[in-house]
Amino acid sequence: MTFGFAPSKAASMSASPTRANMPTDAANQLARMLEPAEWAEAGIPLLRNPREVVSGLHARHRPTPATAVVAVLDPDERLNASASFTRRAPTADGWVFRNALLAQLRRVIPHDLRRRTPVRTAVLLYCRDGDARWTEEDGAWMWGLRDACTLHGLRCGAYITLTRDGWQVLGEGRGGRRPSSLSSSQDFVTDLAPPQPRAGGAASDLLRRAAAR
Repeated sequence: MTFGFAPSKAASMSASPTRANMPTDAANQLARMLEPAEWAEAGIPLLRNPREVVSGLHARHRPTPATAVVAVLDPDERLNASASFTRRAPTADGWVFRNALLAQLRRVIPHDLRRRTPVRTAVLLYCRDGDARWTEEDGAWMWGLRDACTLHGLRCGAYITLTRDGWQVLGEGRGGRRPSSLSSSQDFVTDLAPPQPRAGGAASDLLRRAAAR
């Protein structure tokens, strides 16, 4: 697969007003997003088996474009809790995305704010239209995930996009063609049925349950 980056506002400042000259709302929205380089330098923990995590979340939530899936993993990368919801914000604003993610986390799992060091990790899978290149919408989701994790006492984990090109873990260069935003869950489970998914890990358990339906 070939991944690239779509131009962002920050990268095209010469063709647009400077941040100082922007309306306040637009400047604030621009500040509430992370560029790929910032994300790569943030020390986000690597997933040991990203394909298994993506496959498990896809089988469990069956996301369609504009669907976000936030999941909390324990130190062994087992799934503790997850929730999916559809993006309704008219603009890509990290603050709005942060609040949406935080509301879902509070609904499905208690916070870890009493711990000195976070032990659980939140990851975000976002299914969207378009190709695999980074967009400002991705940057806003990344900012929102990082902030929501801080407010819920979790480690900020991977941000994964699901597009027509397949899936990719932003900032890591890892990805695959299946599943994609065009995959139906039933087709994907059928493709994986022979042979059976290997034992071990919460994602494999999810796939086995989905295949048994």
